[in-house]
This record gives sequence, C-alpha cells and structure tokens, in this order.
Amino acid sequence: MPEKPDNPNNFWQELKRRKVVRVVIGYAAASYVLLELTSIIAEPLGLPAWTINLVLVLLCIGFVITVVVSWIYDFTPKGIEKTKPAKVGGEQETSTKPLKRKLKVSDIIISVLLVAVIVLVYPKIFKKDKLEHLRSGEEMTIAVMPFQNMTSDTTWNIWEDGIKDELITQLTNSEELKVRQTESINTLIESKELTNYASITPSIANEISRDLDADVFINGSIKKAGNKIRVNAQIFDSKTKESLKSFTIDEQYNEDLILNITDSLSEMVNNYLVISVLEKETTRYSRYSSSTSSPEAYRKFILARNAGGKADWSTAKEYLLDALKIDSNFTAATIALLWKYNNNGEYDQAKKICLKLYAKRNQMTTYDKANINFIYAWLFETPLEMRMAVRQRLEIDDQDPVLYKLLGQTYLRLDEYEKAIPEFEKGLDIYKKWDSKPDWLTYFFLGQAYHRTGQHRKARKLYRKAGKDFPDNSYLLRWHTIVALSEGKTKAANEYIEKYISVCKERSASEADIAINLGRIYWNAELFDKAEDYLREALRLRPESPATMNVIAFFLIDTERNITEGLELVKKALELSPDHYEYLDTKGWGLYKQGKYQEALDILQKSWDLRMKNTVYVHREFLHLEAAKKAVAEGSNEY
Repeated sequence: MPEKPDNPNNFWQELKRRKVVRVVIGYAAASYVLLELTSIIAEPLGLPAWTINLVLVLLCIGFVITVVVSWIYDFTPKGIEKTKPAKVGGEQETSTKPLKRKLKVSDIIISVLLVAVIVLVYPKIFKKDKLEHLRSGEEMTIAVMPFQNMTSDTTWNIWEDGIKDELITQLTNSEELKVRQTESINTLIESKELTNYASITPSIANEISRDLDADVFINGSIKKAGNKIRVNAQIFDSKTKESLKSFTIDEQYNEDLILNITDSLSEMVNNYLVISVLEKETTRYSRYSSSTSSPEAYRKFILARNAGGKADWSTAKEYLLDALKIDSNFTAATIALLWKYNNNGEYDQAKKICLKLYAKRNQMTTYDKANINFIYAWLFETPLEMRMAVRQRLEIDDQDPVLYKLLGQTYLRLDEYEKAIPEFEKGLDIYKKWDSKPDWLTYFFLGQAYHRTGQHRKARKLYRKAGKDFPDNSYLLRWHTIVALSEGKTKAANEYIEKYISVCKERSASEADIAINLGRIYWNAELFDKAEDYLREALRLRPESPATMNVIAFFLIDTERNITEGLELVKKALELSPDHYEYLDTKGWGLYKQGKYQEALDILQKSWDLRMKNTVYVHREFLHLEAAKKAVAEGSNEY
C-alpha cells in the first residue's frame, strides 16, 4: 500500500519525485517569456489591446492543467506513462551505491528558459536613467557637508558649519527638495570620528551621503585672497560620484559677508536643483536647455509644454507669457511662444519674435543659432531653405528626433511624401532607443504621409498607438478617422467621430467649427457627398462668416462639384474681406478652372504677394500660381 503524503515534508518529496516542481519552474519561466514576447510583438502585428490579458488567462488555465497532468503522468524514454505510487518502507531499494544523475533534455530546456528570463528582466532592473527616481514628482534628497576652511585663518572655522547650517535651513523651505537636517549629518560625521573637516574628501562625503540615503550632496570650501572671500560649492550625484554643478561666489569682506554669501549660494543651489527635478519629470525628447534660473518660470514652461501636447495652443500661450513675465530672458520659452503663435495662425506675432531673435543670433551658441536660422526659414523663406537649416542642426546633433520630424515636414510641405517617411521613421527609432514617448506631431505627420502614399494599414497602426499616448488629441483623432474611412471601416470611424465631437465640446468648440472639421475629415477621405453636407451645415450655422464661405467655396471649386457656386460664395467673402490672401487664392483657382488664365494669374499673384508678406509659404497656393503662369505662357506661345 502506497505511503500517503500526509505531512508537508512527505508531500514536498512526492512533488519532487513526480517532477511537479521542475514542471512548475519550467512553466513559469516559459510563461514569462511568452508574455514578454506577446507584449513586444502585439503592436507591430496590430493585435488588439486585450491580447496580453487573453494570453495571461490562458496561461493560468494551462498552469492548473499542467500541474495535474505532471502529478499523474511522467515523460520517460518509453513514452508517456502513468507515475507509479511511492514505495513503502520494505519495498525501498536497499542499494546504497550513489547513482550518477544524467543530464536530461528537460534540464537543458529549463536552463534556456531561465537564461531568457534573466535577459528580459535584467534591463528592467538595472537599465535605469540617471536619477530616474526623481521623476513623477518625487522629491530630491540632499545632504550638505561642512565647508572646508582653506584660508589658513582659524577664525573662519566657525563658518565651516555655519554655511552648511544656513544652506540646510534655506533649502528646507523648498517643496521639491528634501534636505537631511544638521543633527543627522553631525551625528554621522562624529560617529566616523571626522573631527577635522579637511579630512572630508569628496569620496568620504559621498559615503556619508549614501549612508543618509541622499540623492545628491553638496561639498564646498572657503578661500581668502586679500580682502576678498571666495566660497566654492559643488553638487555631486551620490550614486555616480559625478559632479553635477559648480558655484563660485566672491565677496569683499564686510560684517554681512557670510549672510550675503549664504543667501546667494542657497538661491543658486535651490534654483538649479528644483529645475533639475522639473526637468526629470519631462521625457527625454522634450527636455530643453532651460536658459532660466527661475524655477517658477520653468514650471510655467513645463505646463505650457503639457498643454501643447494636447494641442491646446491658447492655454500653452498663456503659460509661456506668464513664464516670460517672470524671466524675460528665458530663450526656450520665447522660442516656444513663437511656435504657439505660429500654430494659432498669429503669424504677425510669430514673425516679430523671430526677427528679434534673428538679430541676436550671432551672440548665441552654434546650436541655438542654427535653430533660429531654421525658424527664420520657416516664417520667411521656402521649405528648401528650411531643409538646409535642419541639416545644419543635424551636423551638430544627429540624435535629436525633433530634427528628423522637422526635416520630414520640409518634404511634406512640398508634397514629397515618400521622402518624408524615412525621416519621420528615423525620429521614431530614436524614441524607441530612448524608451520614450514621441511627441504627438511625429505621429500626426507620419500618419498623413502613410495615408497619402496609400499605406493605410501602417497609418492605422500608427494612429492606434498615438491614441494610447495622446487619447484626447483632436488632431490625431481627426486623422485616425480619415484613415478608418479610407479603409472602409465605418463602424470604427463613427466611434472616433463620437470621441472627436466629445473632445471638441469639452474645449467649448462651436457647432459650426465641429461641422466644418467633420467636413474636412470626409473631404480628406474623398467622401465628397458627406463632406459637402457637413460644410453646408457649417455655413447654415454661420451664414455671415467669410472664412466659412471660403472653405466651402474652395471645396466646390477644387473638387469641381460646382465651380460657379464656389465663385459666387468667395465673391461674398471678398466683399467682407477684400484683401484676404486665402480668399483671393480661392477665386483665382476658380477662374483658372474656368479657363480664364490671365485673370486667374493676376489674382493669384496678388494672393501670393499678400501671403508671403503676412504669413508663411504654402505649397498648394504656390502650385496654383505656377499653373496659372504656365497656362498664360502656353496661351501666348500659341500666337
């Protein structure tokens, strides 16, 4: 009669005898590898979001089945056999000769699976960005060491602790910083019997900082030259021992000397560390050279960036204006404000800022100068000059994904979609290498390029990922809808439209604006009947709006659905705004479609001159003008 595994030890031995433990280890390792592989390939294969959950459920069910089967059956050289019961005492083999265990195939399989698990887990544990623990709003912890008196005047010894204590007191007031207090530092120094502060080398200070579980530590010295006192301070990373920042303050000797020095030093240290924390909260691609010493200005700058990530230009603009009120010399905020004006169609404001920066470009760093050259080309020149400016910046830094996005845009503006795609993809590759989320404009433009070249499946997969990263971005929702409609996926398109309308209403968009944008969605998907319905609904809601008149007029003319009606509508728009370059372009294009080439050329030339004076290059309108010039020239040659 078999022995019952009626106690834990016997049960454990029986599990091992039946090889259940080995099977469980192998199954767990294989399951982890399978889940990781599923996570990696789900997106490239376009698998739905619930795929990983389904695999996890199936693995849990399979685990129970595997344990039961491994208890009952065993794999032997003869095949699958039912596991025999354990032998009782008298039936046990009496041989005491140790058996040499042979290497089995199962041992190799388990070893390979464990290696695979280690390979997959290792980067998640050890591949950390420097000071990654400071992200997501965590406080930075600081330890301040005593400053070393290097003046050869022992009366300054009192300030070795004095400067340290003042710094601790003032830095403690910061919400973003956590400061180890004087008592903790002094107690630790005393326990190490470091009575002479000159013996506290950076290496020893690093040990103390790590004992205090501080992220960074501050080490410094006091020096004297004539009637001038110099205080040096350095901030070190406690983990890498790397010097992050140095500060030097020189003061003429007076009775308020130390208070002045500690006030200045604490402000500089506080500002640097707080801005460092704020920078750590941004993703790698969006970290700018802060060019400000004001944490409050930089905080406004980050809020502006976040608003821009949702395409909320007006809110972003207000934050940037607030940042510049705090620090008018904040260059990164100035450039960002310029782009917000550009994105909002306020080109006159964008150009004013650009010209001021352009006049000072020779005083800037090489990179900033190249950046300003690009912005100048964007606002005042053509995509060809823009492309040259971007390539200059790439010579300085070819690992900046934003530059590849800008380079791709220069091709898009010339309708060279095939050439644009590899540039955007290079930027995406860098984001993947960084394990970082791309900016939404990269998704936006690359998806358009895929769509324009007929790569709808690629566009759909890209916009699906974009929807996860930026779920409430109205521009991405519009283009995701366009792609779905182009593929004939009406149900999915309707869901995107519902979400798009909801997002627009949350941002207080008018019914007319929503209707006109829905018209543009169907227009881009070449569903012209639905597009016309929505555009006419927008005109019904806003019958006196020249901008709305012009949109439907251009639609009717460009698609040749009703050129005569289109010209009548744009005529009304021009009566309200006689010198509007977009309305003039629409009228000129309509006359061109009617074969009135000379009249079309005159109007299109006027439109182009006004456009280049007031806004930026638009390739579509350039092509309209060139078509009219060619038609007039060919007509003249006939005579």
